[in-house]
Amino acid sequence: MITKRLNKATNYLNFRELLYSSAQKYAKRPAFQIKIGNGNYQNITYSQLKDEYRALSTHFLNLHLFGKRIAVIGKNSYRWGLHYLCAATVGVVVAIDHELSPEDMRDFISSADCSAVCADSEILEHLKPFIKSDLLLLPLQENIPTMPADDSRIDTLSINENEMSILIFTSGTTGNSKGVCLSQKNICSNIFSTSRIVKITSHDKTLSILPLHHTYECTLNCLLILSRGACIAYADSLNAIRHNIQEYSPTILVVVPALLELLDKRIQATITKGCPEKYQSKFKKASISESFRNLPILLRLVIRKKVKKALGGKMYTFIVGAADLSPTVVADFQALGFRVLQGYGLTECAPLLAANNDFYFNARSTGVAIPGVELIIDNPNEFGVGEILAKGDNIMSGYYNDPVATANAFRNGFFRTGDLGCMDKDGALYIKGRMKNVIITANGKNIYPEELEARLLEKTFISEALILSGNYRHGETCVKAKIFPNFKQITEIIGHLPTKEEIDAIVKSIVDEVNNKMPSYKHIKVFEILEKEFEKTTTKKIIRYGTNLA
Repeated sequence: MITKRLNKATNYLNFRELLYSSAQKYAKRPAFQIKIGNGNYQNITYSQLKDEYRALSTHFLNLHLFGKRIAVIGKNSYRWGLHYLCAATVGVVVAIDHELSPEDMRDFISSADCSAVCADSEILEHLKPFIKSDLLLLPLQENIPTMPADDSRIDTLSINENEMSILIFTSGTTGNSKGVCLSQKNICSNIFSTSRIVKITSHDKTLSILPLHHTYECTLNCLLILSRGACIAYADSLNAIRHNIQEYSPTILVVVPALLELLDKRIQATITKGCPEKYQSKFKKASISESFRNLPILLRLVIRKKVKKALGGKMYTFIVGAADLSPTVVADFQALGFRVLQGYGLTECAPLLAANNDFYFNARSTGVAIPGVELIIDNPNEFGVGEILAKGDNIMSGYYNDPVATANAFRNGFFRTGDLGCMDKDGALYIKGRMKNVIITANGKNIYPEELEARLLEKTFISEALILSGNYRHGETCVKAKIFPNFKQITEIIGHLPTKEEIDAIVKSIVDEVNNKMPSYKHIKVFEILEKEFEKTTTKKIIRYGTNLA
């Protein structure tokens, strides 16, 4: 089991207490590093953050928004984070995906009964034709009005940390969006638990990449960072990540598996090209970690130094969640001198439930339950696999205006995650997949698509994969794979643009290789090669409905 030795941390009651404490401890330290153009940057100190938080929250009070629902919509930015914190303090913040259509945004704004919308200027312009005229519209870039020195209303404002102050509509991968009701206690307890097992200091810096409207990014890569006095910078775009890493030199990155897997493949391709010719064949045939075992120590050191420099020179930890991660990728980054801490959670859990951490590490699992969280496996089968249930202060109060869904989400005081998993004697959690994704064969065998997808994605020539139920020969249920190859990598390795026949042969050989390592009932019997990427959520998870399943 996890050791009782934990990091020191403070359990804050609400966001205001968290910010005021950080402003006192880290007053002159940078909370945010903001690009202002022409190679210049502006640092927002913790003292300035507190001042702007007080001013904007007071402005919200002056606009009669106390206790009201306030939507926050926009690209990742300091202003987004500031408005989120102030909206949650004064009323209820409704975090909405900025990539949605104006019609979908309107539906969520209406469903949440919002009184105001704080959004990027261009989003407000697109929204205006669709929303009620009496809705208050506030640009995120707007200058915050100064407040009288003697106005201390925000300092004494009553905050009930148990009441809903964050409303998030899940995008999910199944098409059914629900409003998740979270309190400040839910999120602050998650910050406290995480701080006790993952040490972050005021000398750390993170690059915010994932959408802030997701609890994963907002809790673990914004609020947690601010509670520890560290610094936040923002990526310009997904395409600019490599440049931004060089630009900001972060020490920590919070990512999803898809991003880390892509980075792993790019690093392997770069190493293969750059290392001495006699060692190149090793990297073409095996993973980075496997290839490293047969390299001279000096060459390993040189490769590690170059990779670290390419990642800004200060990187040491990747925090990974939101989907399953191949142990091979974890091993690759370990070989290169980085640690990868994989965790597991859901929006409804604010979000973290289990994680690898400073005191426990197991590359094949998503870690152990974080402090304050109890995990059990409900109704396990002969292999110990059952639904993962969770209990803790971080669990939501329920789904917004949906008592039936709320009642179905709990069993005997435990939250039903809808995920299948098992635990070993150490309490380490192994995710097997979503209950609704399980493929059941004619002889009653359960097949977890995520397991096969992970094995396919270990292969350099596979960019994306989706496992689903298919039909084989006489109509019996079988495993089908939809595969999007890594055309660029294939072209580089074979030295020319591949023909359809060559692509088919390469994919078939990979499928055969995966099948040879699996029991026969799990074999991929049918596969389809795609010419374009799958449709995804904003956290780069492949959507398991719609055109992806066609």
